[in-house]
Amino acid sequence: MAEEILSLTGDNQDKVSQLPLIHGTLGPSVVDIRGLYAQTGYFTYDPGFTSTASCSSKITYIDGDNGILLYRGYPIEQLAEKCDFLEVCYLLLKGDLPNGSEMREFVTTISKHVMVHEQLTKFYSGFRRDAHPMAVLVGVVGALSAFYHDVTDVTCHKDRYKAAIRLIAKMPNIVAMCHKYSTGLPFIYPKRKLGYAENFMRMMMGDPCDEYVANPVLIRALDRILILHADHEQNASTSTVRLAGSSGANPYACVAAGIACLWGAAHGGANEAVLNMLEEIGDVSKIPEYVAKAKDKNDPFRLMGFGHRVYKNYDPRAKLMRQTCHEVLDELNLNNDPMFKLAMELERIALEDPYFVEKKLYPNVDFYSGIVLRALGIPTEMFTAIFALSRSVGWIAQWDEMISDPELKIGRPRQLYRGVAKRDVKPISSR
Repeated sequence: MAEEILSLTGDNQDKVSQLPLIHGTLGPSVVDIRGLYAQTGYFTYDPGFTSTASCSSKITYIDGDNGILLYRGYPIEQLAEKCDFLEVCYLLLKGDLPNGSEMREFVTTISKHVMVHEQLTKFYSGFRRDAHPMAVLVGVVGALSAFYHDVTDVTCHKDRYKAAIRLIAKMPNIVAMCHKYSTGLPFIYPKRKLGYAENFMRMMMGDPCDEYVANPVLIRALDRILILHADHEQNASTSTVRLAGSSGANPYACVAAGIACLWGAAHGGANEAVLNMLEEIGDVSKIPEYVAKAKDKNDPFRLMGFGHRVYKNYDPRAKLMRQTCHEVLDELNLNNDPMFKLAMELERIALEDPYFVEKKLYPNVDFYSGIVLRALGIPTEMFTAIFALSRSVGWIAQWDEMISDPELKIGRPRQLYRGVAKRDVKPISSR
């Protein structure tokens, strides 16, 4: 097929830009603007990069209009129902789902690296007990490069893979220690014989004085949360990881940058914001009042956990999380808990009220995951840290793909300058 070209003519009629159209496997085609400035002297202006493809990727595909999310071509619904989190980790890192022997080898490799350097645990004592877990997480993950600097040659595929394995293996331990430190309880070492989600729950919620007894329903719920948040294309934190990595920074520093970005309330803090909103509403009787406030354009109040920037239809992750949410509430007999009754009534209104239906403000994955995490007994301030735990595999897979890309260039966005034009400096006595 002949190459398709888009021709653009600027203010200067003598300058015509011939821009190739590039077609992906799925989704809209893109205009290759790399030659635009050289040909015309113009840049594009795209705040938030919402109309700009910053990279070429084979990992995750989102169709927001039709509510589709694919990891390496596999629908998220099938992965969450038929796979566990480590299978999804293997998929994101290697490009396909593992067979039995590949999975056993991968699990064994992960289990060998679950411990962290004992000196790393001393980092926690440098933080105040009431420090936000994300502040601690940024520091500790960034410090990994000081302990595992033997594999920070980003040009070596073997080194990159070992760094990825270490990050996936150690993140549950690191996140659990953030919680234990804040509560003044001793750290709990991982057990290699346990599954990924169960091991994390034991380190997070267990007590060294008693044997931790896992509830399969709750472990599966957490595992599903990890799967649903493992990657989400070129979101703010993933783009941050890629931008940091484009300079050649080591992978732990890049992931620490991603964690810092994820901390923002508009990104990873969404499920925490859901619980804060529910606490503000306080009682089922006040729901009509707050729904009215949400509909009022002049009122700053917003219902958190409804609608999504990317998904203009139903969030494909929300259906699975809704099912998981009800399974957990039934298992723990929490359906009559005031907070959960409030959440379920809000859900009913959002699915039935013409205002929400017309604007497609359906409950998203953050609405349900926040409820599930609270039901599991996890403190609200730990929600975003668990998000970081699950997203780490997506970040490291995206980072590895970027480093391997022969078209890699250091990220350097342009700007539209609107400041003062050139002027001369006067002596201080004349100013």
